[in-house]
Amino acid sequence: MINKIVLSMASLRLLSGSLEIIAALLMIRFNQIEKALLVNTGLAMAGPLILLATTTIGLVGIAEKLSFGKMLWVVGGVSCIFIGILKK
Repeated sequence: MINKIVLSMASLRLLSGSLEIIAALLMIRFNQIEKALLVNTGLAMAGPLILLATTTIGLVGIAEKLSFGKMLWVVGGVSCIFIGILKK
């Protein structure tokens, strides 16, 4: 039997991968740099949201198994990832 949390995380990653493939096909179909950049910008917004959702689901799944200190380390690490992505 597949764990519901693992299934949810995997489903989000399948969705993310499908969006990447669709975006690549759109870029090829449009065959214009400007439109390809627009498609790529949409992916840039979706990527962090999927990362955040997947990480949140995983953390909820292991929250009872982690000590408070370890949970702070995980939250700190995820925060660093987002600061690195969003910092201009």
